[in-house]
Amino acid sequence: MTTDEALRPQSLMLSFLGDQVLGRDVCVYSGSVIDVFGRAGVGEHATRSTLTRMVGRDLLRRQREGRRMYFGLTERSESVLRDGEQRIWEEGAVNRQWDGSWTLLGFSLPESWQRQRHDLRAQLTWSGFGPLFGGLWIAPGEVDVSALVTELGLSAHVKIFRAHADAGMDIGAMIEETWTLGELAVRYEAFVRRWQRWETTEPADDEALALRLRLSTEWLQVVRRDPRLPVKHLPDNWPAEQAEKTFRTVYARLTPLARESAERLLDLVPVRPDV
Repeated sequence: MTTDEALRPQSLMLSFLGDQVLGRDVCVYSGSVIDVFGRAGVGEHATRSTLTRMVGRDLLRRQREGRRMYFGLTERSESVLRDGEQRIWEEGAVNRQWDGSWTLLGFSLPESWQRQRHDLRAQLTWSGFGPLFGGLWIAPGEVDVSALVTELGLSAHVKIFRAHADAGMDIGAMIEETWTLGELAVRYEAFVRRWQRWETTEPADDEALALRLRLSTEWLQVVRRDPRLPVKHLPDNWPAEQAEKTFRTVYARLTPLARESAERLLDLVPVRPDV
């Protein structure tokens, strides 16, 4: 199982927790995680380091049972996982429900605030915004970024508006000037190339769990970079629809086998609220 782009162990861990722990009030044994991650191509040292770092970042909680250490979710990781779940299963990759509105965000920061400017731009890109002009960014639909602006301490330097384009506006041209569609299209096309064969290929014993883990992680990384631009203003044959079809088909095909593997490989215990 190789990919064109390395998957970070923490990204894989979050996908694993979303699949196996979220909503179940359970913790998973560290040895089980190491076993599954080994099948996904991640070594024991990297897996243990990831578990430790995620505890330090309040993304995991420890629970000891006898001589074994188990890991469960925190409020913070539950929130992250619910967001990812919504992005994959509810919002999807193809935006056919656009209401014609845009969110505009303008900012003006002192020249010396290079780090703050970089952090704001990175967060805006992650939230689906593109730079219409230098200090004016735009995203399709209604996007609430007030929390991230507050977290960055920039509320006094940012103004947010909702708007509609003038009737004569060439929205398709504006999209092409504002977002790098070519890079996004390449990501969708690469995803299809990597995963399409699993629509018909039967995985080996216990391979399905690791395969589905990589599938979910890769797909979330692709759609997270997609600002969900209105499909009617995107180029013909936009590859997101085919990529999403491949994802859903392979996911559905792997799921029964992955569940069987999980029952054999994973040691789970109920969450103890006193821990």
